[in-house]
Amino acid sequence: MPSIIGKEVGHTGYGLMRMTWVPQPPPTEQCFETLNTTLELGSNFWNAGELYGTPDYNSLHLLNKYFTQYPEKASQVVLSIKGGLKVGALIPDGSEANIRRSVDECLRLLDGKKSIDIFECARQDPSTTVEQTVTILAQIVKEGKIGGIGLSEVDGATIRRAAKVHPIAAVEVELSLWDTHIFDNDVIKACAELDIPLVAYSPLGRGVFSGSFTNASTLPEGDIRRHLPRFQDEAMEQNVKLVKEVQSLAERKGFAATQIALGWVLSLNGRPGMPTIIPIPGGTTSDKVRQNLQAPRLSDADMAEIEEILQRHELVGQRYG
Repeated sequence: MPSIIGKEVGHTGYGLMRMTWVPQPPPTEQCFETLNTTLELGSNFWNAGELYGTPDYNSLHLLNKYFTQYPEKASQVVLSIKGGLKVGALIPDGSEANIRRSVDECLRLLDGKKSIDIFECARQDPSTTVEQTVTILAQIVKEGKIGGIGLSEVDGATIRRAAKVHPIAAVEVELSLWDTHIFDNDVIKACAELDIPLVAYSPLGRGVFSGSFTNASTLPEGDIRRHLPRFQDEAMEQNVKLVKEVQSLAERKGFAATQIALGWVLSLNGRPGMPTIIPIPGGTTSDKVRQNLQAPRLSDADMAEIEEILQRHELVGQRYG
């Protein structure tokens, strides 16, 4: 089993974003049932965020309610929290005052019911250096407010610089069949060399392999994907070709396309030059969590076939606008 900050975690983690950062969040009891299912199935690395929602209702509010109802679960969970943005805005603020504000606010909302095992700034503030950010967080670790330091959306050079200041507990980046950019920016190599676990967010391509939508116009108002270039109608005319090939492979293998997509990420583990990779799919129902956690480990032949599919279909559109 992989470990993070010395704590054993499941091969697949869980991302809480869609429990609070969607136009219509699922009912609280449904969230609780889903979270219980993740733990029952060994998925005990949870990824949440101050930014996942609003200042009045985000991951921390939900987790407070959950651990109030299930206090015995707190010791089972390894919790990573993203913060460090301006209040109510998706703008990084790497000042010491704001980083401390963010950590303290997350702790206030958790209200002692669960510790923060890892804290990471959601984005590196371009007006500060990663060395400054990590130095601030290292002091907060010494103060006992957080257990370790994570990095989010960084390149390999930034990881190496950060690791010289303080041990890095995990690096969170996007990785899926829908986005393989980290193979080109030294992240994989840096994490492998420094023995830092890589946390793969959006491992199911932001839901594109579910078959539930074909372009941005079919998504509900307020859905962030409506504004992402890769999901726009013109781009999707090309990008859906990749999705269809993955769906075809999944049908032949007897799995859902989402399971093949997740299985590909999991199956990168153990391959030459790879770090430990822990995907964090979401899924806001117990049934979806069960399906995700039944994703197969793929054979070398399957991985080779998927590599050929990726080579045939270069995706159109940037990740973000």
